[in-house]
This record gives sequence, C-alpha cells and structure tokens, in this order.
Amino acid sequence: MNLMKSLIPAVVIVALPQVGLAQEAASGEPAQHTQYIFTTLLFLMGGFLVFFMAAGFAMLEGGLVRSKNVAMQMIKNIALFSIAAIMYWLIGFNLMYPGDGWTISGWLGPFFSTTVLDPVGVGADAAALDYASIGSDFFFQLVFVAATASIVSGAVAERIKLWPFLAFVVVLTGIMYPISGSWQWGGGWLSEAGFSDFAGSTIVHSVGGWAALAGAIILGPRIGKYKDGKVHPMPGSNLALATLGTFILWLGWFGFNGGSQLAMGTVGDVSDVSRIFANTNMAAASGAVAALIMTQVMYKKPDLTMVLNGALAGLVSITAEPLAPTLFGALWIGAVGGIIVVFAVPMLDKFKIDDVVGAIPVHLFAGIWGTIAVIFYGEASLGTQLMGIAAYGVFTFVGAMSLWTILKSTIGIRVSEEDEINGLDMAELGMEAYPEFSKG
Repeated sequence: MNLMKSLIPAVVIVALPQVGLAQEAASGEPAQHTQYIFTTLLFLMGGFLVFFMAAGFAMLEGGLVRSKNVAMQMIKNIALFSIAAIMYWLIGFNLMYPGDGWTISGWLGPFFSTTVLDPVGVGADAAALDYASIGSDFFFQLVFVAATASIVSGAVAERIKLWPFLAFVVVLTGIMYPISGSWQWGGGWLSEAGFSDFAGSTIVHSVGGWAALAGAIILGPRIGKYKDGKVHPMPGSNLALATLGTFILWLGWFGFNGGSQLAMGTVGDVSDVSRIFANTNMAAASGAVAALIMTQVMYKKPDLTMVLNGALAGLVSITAEPLAPTLFGALWIGAVGGIIVVFAVPMLDKFKIDDVVGAIPVHLFAGIWGTIAVIFYGEASLGTQLMGIAAYGVFTFVGAMSLWTILKSTIGIRVSEEDEINGLDMAELGMEAYPEFSKG
C-alpha cells in the first residue's frame, strides 16, 4: 500500500504532460504553440551543431596543410565565419528568403534589407506560430552559408593572401550564395520547376565546390606540387587533427541534415528527423569503408586522407535526400560518394588543379552525385535535377572566376614565391602555430 502511494505522484508527473499535449491538440491554438516551440528548438539545436562544423573545417584544414601554414588556416576559418555572420544579417538572409519582396520575381530578392528579430518577449499574437522564431531561422540558415565559405578555404590553402580571400568571402556569403539559394529554398524559379535538394548537396556543397574550383584554377598550384610531369605529394602536418576534424564534421552533419526537416512539432516530424539521422550516419560510414577498400585495392595500402574524405563525400552525397531512402539506400549512395573521391583526387592532379584538402572532389563532385541520386527516391526528374546542377554551376563558377580574376588583377591574390616557401604563418601573420619547431 505504501508503495502504491509513493508511485501515484510519479505517475501523475509523467502523465500530466501527456494530458496537456492531448488537450493542446484538441483545442487547436495551444497545439500550434507547442509546434512553434519545438520547431524553434530544432533550429537552435541544429544550428549549434552546424556551427560546430566550423571547428571541424578548421581542424581538418589545419591537419592537412603543412605546419608552416596552420595559423593562417585558423585565422581564415574564424574570420570567414564572422564575416559570413555579419554579411548574412546585412544582406544575405532577406536576399535569400524574400517572401513577397522579390526585386525580380523568382530570381532576385531585395538588397540591403537587414534582418530584424522578433521583439523581446514576443507574444503568441505576433509570433509566426505556423513556423518558428525569426532568430532561430536566421541562425540556422546563417551557419549553412559559413560552411559554404569554409569549403573554399581548404582548397586554396598554402598560397593565397589573407585579405583578398576575405574579400571573396564577403561577396560569396553576402551576395552569391543568397541569390542562388533563393532560387530553391526561397521559393524561386527552381523550386517552382520541381528541383529537389533537401539540405544542400548542390545549394551549399556544390556552390562551395564551384567557388573553390575557380579559385584553385586562378591561383595555380603550389610551388613544387607538379614537377617534371610528376605529382609530388605534400603531406599534412597532423593527421590526428584532420581525423578529429572529420569526426566533428560528421557530428555536425546531424544538425545539417536533421535540422533541414524544418519542423519538429508532430510525431511524424520527430520520426522523420530520427530517420534522417540514421541515413546520414549510414552514408558517412559507407563512404569511409568504400574509400578504405578502394585505396587498398588501387594502392595496396589504405590511405587515411582518402578514408576521411570518403566519409565526408558520403555525407555530402546523402544531403540532397536524407529522408526518403532506406538504410540500404543511404549505404549505396554514400559508398558511391566515397568511390568518387578516390578517383577524382588523381583526376584533378592530371589537370594540375591543386586542391590541398580534397574539397572539390568531396563537395563538388559528390554534391553533384547526391543531387542526381534524388531521382531514385524522390519525385524529381533527372532533367530537372541536371538543370538545377547546371544553373548553380554556371552562376557560381562564372561569378567566382570573375571575382577571383578582378582580385588578382587589382590587389593580387597570391603570396610571393619566397613567402610561400617560408610559410604563410610568418609571411602573412608574423606568428607560427608551432613555434617550438621553427628553425633557430
């Protein structure tokens, strides 16, 4: 009897929230409050996971560049995120999500329409109860644009000047990415045409990849990378750090894809988020294993950097449609991404395109593959997907080539030969990431 008495309060505590939720669903309006709260929470949780990807990019790049350039990569990564945050507030967010405020319908939103948050302590009568708080939506979208800029950082490492790179970031995050993003996620012409890209295999990753490709071409390869018809590897400074960066990116991707469900107010939404998590993880795992096996077969020994990029390529590949596939579907989509990386890295070397961290194979090539793979599980047609891929490719590559060329001909984008040989840490920053290892 005493046991029953002690259990009654516990049962009541557990049951009361369920009763409350049931009453909310029955009464209508309060249930909308609950959906608003949980969707806002999804954006905030997803957002801080994607924010942590900034640390992943920094660690990955820091591990894959030589020790004389590590501090340069660190300052680029923290600066590009900070610039992206400011530019997305100043121009990007409303340019990408214009609502009814298109300057050119379906193609171009309003310029210099700064983001305004909900009032302090906003009430139910003023909040967007059918969606989420403005602050959570802005923050969630912001961390995506920063990821796009991070892709470029690694590809052009070890020979680019700091300030021209940051000038490129200003335009990429404030103008280029938001304009092209509005075509799909802002309800623009590609959205109306039926193009499908759930979390951004093309809209985020391929855009970063196209911008990186343009930069690598205009900059040219690092000194000594291609000599006498041979490729001379330039091993990174810390593969343990690169591995840590990959795991951090893998973790952040759960927010990247899971948060892109854009709703967490119903049982179905929460179930879908969990399905996205599982598929995202499976694609990463299969991408890593595929790269592991392929490098063993092709080179007789596994290549750690290929395996790391294989996992990332699997993640990029599943990003365009992480909800609809089965776990087996996620497995084979991710595995193809891992295989693409193993073949794409030496292919770029044949064209003497020097991508320090493998960002172009991972984000551009695997991003294109992931966007095409949508046709196996989604309702989009191959023609529509290819049209979207081409639209983003032409706009971003031409725009990036033009911007890199302008920067090169005006302020210059590449450090001197002497500075490149001595390292960008000392040449650009006057400090070293590992001063105890310096000569003298």
